[in-house]
Amino acid sequence: MRKILLVLTLLLSLLFSEVSAQTHLEVNGVTVPRKIEFQGKTLQLNGAGGRSKMWLEVYVQALYLSQLSQDPQFIIDSDTEMAIRIEITSSMVSSNKLTKAMNTGFEKSAGSNLEELRPRIEQLKSYLSDVITEKDVFVLAYNPLDQNVYVSKNEVLKGKIQGFDFKKALFGIWLSDKPVDETLKKHLLGQ
Repeated sequence: MRKILLVLTLLLSLLFSEVSAQTHLEVNGVTVPRKIEFQGKTLQLNGAGGRSKMWLEVYVQALYLSQLSQDPQFIIDSDTEMAIRIEITSSMVSSNKLTKAMNTGFEKSAGSNLEELRPRIEQLKSYLSDVITEKDVFVLAYNPLDQNVYVSKNEVLKGKIQGFDFKKALFGIWLSDKPVDETLKKHLLGQ
């Protein structure tokens, strides 16, 4: 009887671990969902990876698309639903450091549009100004119907930012020819 219970327990644990592997992906100790819902649409995980600064991992990021792709320019130019999910993995990350990093990223990705985007970049920074703690999850999701980027923290909507041009610059932070992290870019593209 003990052997039967042991075998049954083993089979059940294998079954549940397989189901979990199908719905989630483990990246540097962070459980990343393979799908997320955004305004009634299911977005699929395109890729995920960690971002490190000076040998310290600061967050795990995932890219979700309605149409999977390994072409970064296609993703940037695509006027379809997509989202970036960022889970903070270090207590060293602060609102100030995160917004500073966003500034640097926008400078690289926006090019000549930087000044035109500046008021909306400031708007994004205001949505990220709350105290940030380890395990906070930010989702930056784009809706093509109203051409807004929706900014959420821990599943609470902080606000939205208008513009397809803003969306392109935002996603360009990680996917442009001058990404903030080349290795993270490859991971987001599923490479």
